[in-house]
Amino acid sequence: MKIVLGLILFCVAVARAADKPNPLENGVYDYHRRIGIPEALRLQKLESESSDAQRIIGGSTTTVLSVPYQAGLIMRVLIFTSVCGGTLISDTRVLTAAHCINDGNNIAQSIQVILGANFLFSGGTRLDTTNVVLFPGYNPWIAANDIAVVRIPGVTFSLTIQPIILPSGSEINSNYAGTNAVASGYGITGDGQSVSLTQTVKSVTLQVITNQVCANTYSVIQSHHLCTSGAGGIGICGGDTGGPLVATVNNRRILIGVGSFTANSGCQAGLPSGFTRVTSFINWIHAQ
Repeated sequence: MKIVLGLILFCVAVARAADKPNPLENGVYDYHRRIGIPEALRLQKLESESSDAQRIIGGSTTTVLSVPYQAGLIMRVLIFTSVCGGTLISDTRVLTAAHCINDGNNIAQSIQVILGANFLFSGGTRLDTTNVVLFPGYNPWIAANDIAVVRIPGVTFSLTIQPIILPSGSEINSNYAGTNAVASGYGITGDGQSVSLTQTVKSVTLQVITNQVCANTYSVIQSHHLCTSGAGGIGICGGDTGGPLVATVNNRRILIGVGSFTANSGCQAGLPSGFTRVTSFINWIHAQ
């Protein structure tokens, strides 16, 4: 009887383990140890050498004047520094990915929000905060509901610091498939990319694909996800997550995605970039 019971318990444990999502499939779980902390060290070194890293994959050098809503996040995680992107949505709110705050293994103890800066570790306006709200249904194992609001002291708008517009009206019902949108960030060096001159924030134009197409690559895809094509080896990379994906609709720029995950096989593998779909959380965002 004991042997039979033991076999039953073993089979149940195996079944549960098989059902447990692979935390590394989407690059969200344990983000800080795997990506954020190494990227912070790399960026600090490059900035001190006045060098330029290829970050947004397949993108081009820009300035914060072109993306004045771009925010950088520098987090204190244990005794280390980690980095992420973010998006200014009002004078007191920055939108980012929940995994930038809590990756399921490490939690940021403090956050510095950087606005109006071409460089992540120098210049611009820098605001310290610990006031963060994660979406209640966030699950780092499957990159579900990967969104958070960072509350900051009021910031003064300028040419280099401007909030992005959130979708409204009929824009909320669009899936944006086929739309070209701009991702920007301070993120990681692309797989094997060399270093060039004049380091600054980078941006790239990506095409939104359907969730059905994206699900062929990532089993975690749900309705609140949004993906962009990786054809040609372009997309976001580590350190860019949490940052903006912006589309031009009706002659105005609106935020449609928050960087969430990339392929575990590499940023230039030609696979989709994953974002949190802003329209799925619009009421919650406004309530914060």
